[in-house]
Amino acid sequence: MYRILTNAAGGRKPVPRLVFFAAIAVSLVLLAVACGGSSDSNGPVSSPEATAAPSSPEATTVPTAAAAPEATNAAKPTTTASAPVAAANTPEPTFTAAPKATNASKPTATASAPAAEANTPEPAPAAAPDDTPEPPPPPKAAQTAAPTGTPPPPPPCEGTRGGKVGNCAPEFAGTQEWINSGPLSMEGLRGKVVLIDFWTYSCINCIRTLPYLRTWYERYADEGLVMVGVHTPEFHFEKVYENVVQATKDDEVTWPVVQDNDFAVWQSYENRFWPAKYLIDKDGVVRYTHFGEGKYGETESEIRKLLEEAGAASAALSMPLPQDQENDPTFLQEGNRTRTPELFAGWRFVLSHFQGGRGVYIGQVDAYNEQRNEVAELAAPEELTPHRIYYNGPWFIGAESVHHAETTESYDDYLALVYTARSVNAVLTAESGEPYKVRVTVNGEYLTEDNRGEDIMIGEDGESYLWVTGPKAYKVVEHPTWESGQELRMASMSDDFGLYSFTFGTYQDGY
Repeated sequence: MYRILTNAAGGRKPVPRLVFFAAIAVSLVLLAVACGGSSDSNGPVSSPEATAAPSSPEATTVPTAAAAPEATNAAKPTTTASAPVAAANTPEPTFTAAPKATNASKPTATASAPAAEANTPEPAPAAAPDDTPEPPPPPKAAQTAAPTGTPPPPPPCEGTRGGKVGNCAPEFAGTQEWINSGPLSMEGLRGKVVLIDFWTYSCINCIRTLPYLRTWYERYADEGLVMVGVHTPEFHFEKVYENVVQATKDDEVTWPVVQDNDFAVWQSYENRFWPAKYLIDKDGVVRYTHFGEGKYGETESEIRKLLEEAGAASAALSMPLPQDQENDPTFLQEGNRTRTPELFAGWRFVLSHFQGGRGVYIGQVDAYNEQRNEVAELAAPEELTPHRIYYNGPWFIGAESVHHAETTESYDDYLALVYTARSVNAVLTAESGEPYKVRVTVNGEYLTEDNRGEDIMIGEDGESYLWVTGPKAYKVVEHPTWESGQELRMASMSDDFGLYSFTFGTYQDGY
């Protein structure tokens, strides 16, 4: 139990065996340190001098628990991510050694660190000592989500809003019902090329542009062109929603149309014409305008240019461009190229035109000064001044139209004019909603298949007449060539018969 050691004095003193063995153990430790350390079957053991300092709170190494006494094949301590660094003067966490175990699984160090504050990130899971650590995440700039196929919305158009080239296109503010579409907005159409077409359905100039609009819609709607017809009415009946809907059906207008009865959109664009076209690019900027008929090839070229800027690539972009309507050769050969101008019947149009020094629409203009909004008994002279409307019989002189003021048994009451043109069109009233008949003659003769307008019917006895079914423009006369000094008469026995305006054409394809 005891080993006998000799002291300095030469005497002997009993030494406990435990002390003896302890001395031997200390000597062995000192020898190991002097030799640079040792290894065991479980791999290298890091000494405190070889442990790297933590690079960040999330990577702090948790202190190692004490080894279990006399344990065989004990597990190595693991490195785990710690909670965020504690504030100053926070007591060090204490650890409990695992109990003695033989061939036990790895003991886990249990920390008694203070609880983290609210909104503190959760510690990251521990990595196995032999695992290769995961590479750090890329910077946020490199963590962009994969594209979904929908480009981000473009920034709002900033600048003056209006209808001039270079302006930001105004919104559809102050409008009424939408036709062929739900409500649209210019902001919602960003990224698209937009064609705004100001029109009104009884305007013959607008009607003449519709074939070209239909072609553009068919060619380019799938390429990113959005067409919006802004229907700004010239006459009161054109404010009626049902009338506009019927007109879109009759004229095959299938693109979106919005009612602008109060001229709100018209004024925001500072527009002054029917028809008028405003072409807007993908950024919401007005890039091109055209007022009136014609220049269809130029307009389509501008549409293509803006579509290409927006990324469109289609065979439609290389199709032949349209040509403007051709005028009648006889008209072109005529020295003065005379054509009767558009004539209005209502006193508001007549007087404003007359007072503006732009001429006279009506042969009996005195009645317009004296009997506005009244029934006037009028007699048409035998000889008519060209380019003026005359009335025979009782007629009510209204602000927008003049209508026959009695029901008769004959066609003695009529309106007449002498015109120069190839075609004649009339915008007629239909106050009661009931169809009525209007007899039509030129130079005292019924119209024939050679000179009748598209809306004229020819009876079995040769009578030529219109069947008026609603307020709109009717195609009355279509001569084979341009004609000068032709006298037109229109007569009805109905008191519904009334006139808003006449328009005249010189195109080869009519109206």
